[in-house]
Amino acid sequence: MLKDKLFLKGLMLDAIGMLTVGIPVIGPFLDIVWAPFAARKMREMYPGKNGKLASVIVFIEEILPFTDIIPTFTLMYLYTYVFKKESRKQVRTIEVESY
Repeated sequence: MLKDKLFLKGLMLDAIGMLTVGIPVIGPFLDIVWAPFAARKMREMYPGKNGKLASVIVFIEEILPFTDIIPTFTLMYLYTYVFKKESRKQVRTIEVESY
């Protein structure tokens, strides 16, 4: 359920970030306000080292002109829950002899 909420929230945040492209003249100035907000949301949604890195990436993506079409939140979700291979811990059996 948490994964579903993260996915939907990410889609919504990506859509809001893309809306500024369609607003002539004012849109780029809205990015100045949106970029730090988006970075904070990314860090809250994905804690840890990957979340911090993703928050920097989303900030840069939102602040640069003509990059708003990149769905950064969706890409982070896909990286976290679809493409990332988690290391599986190997279970070792230790035989104990009793006398």
